[in-house]
Formats: sequence, structure tokens, C-alpha cells
Amino acid sequence: MNNLLEQLGIDYLLVNSTNKYLSEYSNLSENARYSLTGFSGSTGDALITPDNIYLFVDGRYHIQADLEAYDNVTVIKLQAGQYQDDEIKKLVDKNKILGIVSQKVSQMRLEKFDGFKIKLLDKDPINNYSCPHNTLYEKAFESVSYISEPQFVTNLEEVSYLTGLRDFSIDYSSKIWSKLFISPDKQILFNNDDECDKFLSEYESELVVDKSSINAHDYALIKHPIHKPSRIKLMKSVKTDSELEAYKYAFERTDKALMSIREYIEQNDNISEYDISEKLKQEYIRFGAKNLSFKSIVAINQNSAQAHYSKSSKEVFLKEGDLVLIDSGAYYESGLATDITRVFVKGKPSELQKRVYTLVLKAFLNCFGSYNNADVTGFEIDSYAHNILDNKIEGFKFNHGLGHGIGINVHEAPPNLSQNEIAKSEIVDGMCFTIEPGLYNPEYFGVRLENSCYRKGGKIHSFVNMGYEGKLIDFSILTPQELVFLNSFNILY
Repeated sequence: MNNLLEQLGIDYLLVNSTNKYLSEYSNLSENARYSLTGFSGSTGDALITPDNIYLFVDGRYHIQADLEAYDNVTVIKLQAGQYQDDEIKKLVDKNKILGIVSQKVSQMRLEKFDGFKIKLLDKDPINNYSCPHNTLYEKAFESVSYISEPQFVTNLEEVSYLTGLRDFSIDYSSKIWSKLFISPDKQILFNNDDECDKFLSEYESELVVDKSSINAHDYALIKHPIHKPSRIKLMKSVKTDSELEAYKYAFERTDKALMSIREYIEQNDNISEYDISEKLKQEYIRFGAKNLSFKSIVAINQNSAQAHYSKSSKEVFLKEGDLVLIDSGAYYESGLATDITRVFVKGKPSELQKRVYTLVLKAFLNCFGSYNNADVTGFEIDSYAHNILDNKIEGFKFNHGLGHGIGINVHEAPPNLSQNEIAKSEIVDGMCFTIEPGLYNPEYFGVRLENSCYRKGGKIHSFVNMGYEGKLIDFSILTPQELVFLNSFNILY
């Protein structure tokens, strides 16, 4: 790697997992961090130094990174409260040059490296894959009265939301791959880099952008950028009644797909993670899905302790007494992502499986049912879940945020349920989000129970009606109030 750094005239290179749209989920073929390290998780960047390659991963990916990363990669396991860029800065000498690919870093993130010597690179030296171009943009859309000044929108979910356009041709996506100029009297969609660059460099007036979502390459072309946090982000996070109804219909079919896969597991022997994953995709399609909303997680026993395990092995088979975690979702006509996680057991469960499952269920029930008719933030709900789960069963840890917003992308914010600063904003009526507590032990298994929910009339409601496994519940440790909450859902036997 020293030769590469010398050729580029830099001392360090930041290697991103994102594409030029700064999307969280991008194909591995366009993920430079994956090409460099072998780690396939959705988030986490790498840093090349003169003598090492560092990979930064949060708690969801600690186990997966150990299993996937190449031998020459040092894995930095971020703990709760640690931030990736803070750790990157500790490894970089301010007197030396850090190379950053301009199209794969937001302007806001770039500015946080103030005081460092930065060299912006026009091309990614690790991976030069180009994002797909769509050809469906001749369709016009209505002007929007709430746009009062010219804006340049680069967040794909926001572009898809404003235009009402959807594209299901790319796996795990319903969004269109384009950037948008929008003003009270004019809208232009760009899916050609050269045309977009030309427009931005020639535009003479002030142009509103959000530094958190525009990449540094595009920002540098704008003569008079005005930074304002995106109003569109908040607008699309509050779903209309028609969007909520579309979501309810989508989850009806999601529930049916999950019930079918439960029957498949109960009725068949000698099936692998891969077999279950393939059958699950077939069931989603059978019930009308246009596309999966993300790569399904089908994880048996120890594999289920990896919060974002996604291998679906052909060699790992479900045996009597084995536990399997399934995290999946799909897109239907509305292009809104569904998301659900359930845990099943083949045959009779062990006492440990029941104990862990029931404690995770307690966490979900309390977070779901305890915040009616009161203002609440995701930070507060996440804290409540940790109070229930932390240090209760030796060796089992809850090491990720409690939930995330859902919409055109399966992960959106706001809202957010975690210990991050963004989670301190109120969850208001119309917001849709997951509640997904979990406990994980790499020597045994992991349990996560996830319902996608929404807030309406000051109460939290569940889109998901898929029930819980009666044989995995120890009813004796549920309180009377928890049993009342549980009555909102089916018990499956």
C-alpha cells in the first residue's frame, strides 16, 4: 500500500463504504472498503496508513468483521459512545496528508477534519465502479408549494419522495438514482454526472444544500452554496394517512410471508440457512413483493449472535433444538420498506433459549406499551431497553441501537432510537420506526425481536401482527402489565 500512497502523493487514505450518493446500502461491487478489507457490512470505513490497514466497525459488526476481514487488516471495534472519525483522527498525523475521495464524503464530514492536511481525490483509487443510471425521468411531477428557494437535493430517498418516482430494478432498493434541482417554478433531474457538473458550475444564484448529504465534489462546484439542514428529511419522516395505510397493507403481506416460512421450518428437516433464505424470498414474491428491502438475515445458533449476519450458508443446517433468527423485509407497490425480525426454534427449546427470548420480549413489550399519551424521544426508549437488558444474563449483550426510522429506505432518520444525539428529538405522530431489542452471545446464539411501528394519536402502534413463539416464552417471569401488552399480539404454538 506504500506504493499506492506514494503514487497519490499522500500519507494516508480514507477508504469509504459509500457511493457518490452517500447511500448506506450500496452494492458490494461499488464498495471500496469491501474491496480493500473483505468486510461486507453496510457501514464502517477503512484507513490506509504507511504501515497498516484499519477497519472501523460498530457493535453490530464486531463478530462479522473478525470473521471476514483479511489477515492484513486491523479491526477497530467501536464501543457505545465512540465515533469513527474521532478514532481515525487519532491515527493521522496533522502534519501529513490525508487523501479523501471527494465524491464519497459529505461536505459536513469533510469540514470536521478542519486542521488536517487534506488532499481531495477526484477518483477512487480502490474502486472506480460507476453507479447505475436510470432512464425513466421523462415523467413530470407537480411543483411543490413548500419549496420557496432553489435547492439542490442529493439524498436519494429525498429525491424519490419529492418526485414520487420509484425504481425496483436494483436489489434492495425502491429509490431512483438521481440528483434533483428544484425551485418554485422549475425541476431538473440529473442522472448524468457531466450534465450535473456543468449545471452546478454554471449556476450563478444562491443554491440551498444540506452539507450532511451533498458530497464534497458537488459542493465545490457551487458558486454560492447556502447550507440549511434539510426540511425534506423531516417532512418525509412524518407519514401521511395514505402512506400509513399503504404500510399496513405491505405489512399484512410481510406477516404472511413470515408465517409461511415458520411453517416451512416446522414441517421440513435437513434445511440450511440458504434453503430458508431462498424459500423466504419466494414467499415474499408470492405475496406480491416487488423486491426485498435488504438482504435477508437467516442465522442459526452462533451465527445469530452476529447482529447483521448475511451469509445464509449452504453448509449450516437446522437441527432439533436449534434456534434460527430471521430478519427480513420487502418493497411493495408503494416503495416503502418493511422490516421484521423473528426467532424460531426447531423442536423443544432449552431453558437458556427460553430465558433469553423472554427477556428480549419483555424489553420489546415495555418499550412498545409504556409511552402512550406522552412526549417521548428515541433516546429515552433506548435507555429503557438497556435498563431491562443490560447485565441481566451473563455473557449476553445488547450492543446496538434499539431502532431506526423506516420509509423509502429501510434505515432512515429521524426518528432514531439509540444513545446518539440524533435520538434526542421527539417521536411525533406519523413517524414510523422499528423497536428491536436483542441479546447476543457468540458462544451460544442471539435473539432479536423486531416490530416496525408507528406513532398515532399519541400512542405507539405496531404494523406487525406476526405473533411470538409460545414455546420460547417463560410466562412466569412476565408481569401482569407485560401480559396485558402481550395480549396485543398472537401467541404461536
